[in-house]
Parts: sequence; structure tokens; C-alpha cells
Amino acid sequence: MRIIGLTGSIGMGKTTTAGFFRAAGIPVHDADAAVHRLYNGPAAATVEAAFPGTAPDGVVDRNRLAEVVLDDSRALKRLEAIVHPLVREAERAFLEAAAEAGAPMAVLEIPLLFETGGDNRCDAIVVVTAKPETQRQRVLKRPGMSEDRLNALLARQTPDAEKRRRAHFLVITDYDLDFAKRQVIAVVRALAASV
Repeated sequence: MRIIGLTGSIGMGKTTTAGFFRAAGIPVHDADAAVHRLYNGPAAATVEAAFPGTAPDGVVDRNRLAEVVLDDSRALKRLEAIVHPLVREAERAFLEAAAEAGAPMAVLEIPLLFETGGDNRCDAIVVVTAKPETQRQRVLKRPGMSEDRLNALLARQTPDAEKRRRAHFLVITDYDLDFAKRQVIAVVRALAASV
């Protein structure tokens, strides 16, 4: 089974692109969704113990947690040491299930794919990208987002130009959804032909 890494910086359109892979019949593991599930229970007590006040009711308050770790690299590393192994465990279970189901390929949607070394576990990398102004417009529409917060998030991520350089395939999302969908279909066909 081919393992496809799907990544891109914040606001580039990863979720929509992952949906196109799903629509093409390719199983997708969403690392962010796995983190959300962990924050809603399994990891909440551990996160609260490490960062008091971030999960007072047994559910991690992502905004509070972001305030604590966003500008503190040591705190962020502590959080990653808690969460990343749990996400990897969920990823392994997903890949085993996809292989048992006979899937010829599976997608790992991981926002910090390069930053966490996840690209080393993939046979091909798809980077979702858009112009910087498109990205900023999208992200600044999100509730609670500010220029400062966006800049702090981007500072933690591999620059888009570097992601593009390391990609096997690009999905450009500046245009309409049909344009992005056609690119995903072309990627799936190319990967299927190389299996």
C-alpha cells in the first residue's frame, strides 16, 4: 500500500483537498481530527497536569492551550511529547485497517508533516498551496485569529516555498473547487499508475 503524505500551511485548503481524496475512494487519516479526539478525553488529563487550567472540565480548551504554548518553544515541545505519540498510535491503527481492507493507497493528512519528520513515513508527498495573500485572507476570517497569531503559527511551520520544493505533487487552491478537485484526480491517477 502506498502512503501519501498530505500537507500544507495553515489556510491552504488541506481539509477540502483531503475531502477530494476521500471522494475518490482513498482512505484519509486526519491528524488534526485525531488531536481533537484526544483533547476531548483521552489526553485531557495529561495535558491538564502539564499545563494547569487548560482542561479544567476534562476537555482541552484549545484557545487556552494556545495561549500557553504558542510563544514558548519549551512548552510546545512538552505538549508535542504528550500528543504526538498518541496521534502516531491512531495513525498506525488507521494504516493497518486500510491495508487489511485492501486499499492500494492511503493518505496521511498531517499539517506539520515536514516539521515532525512524517515525510519519512510516506511514499509520496502532496503539498496544498496558495498565494500568500489568499492564505492570509482565509486565515484571518477564522474566529479568534489575528495577524500576530497567524504570524506566530507561520513561524513554527516550514515555509510554503520549502514545502513546494519537497513535494512530489502540488494542489493549488487559489482558484475554484473544480480546479483543485481535477488536480487531486490527476494525483490519484498518477499514483495508481505507479503502484
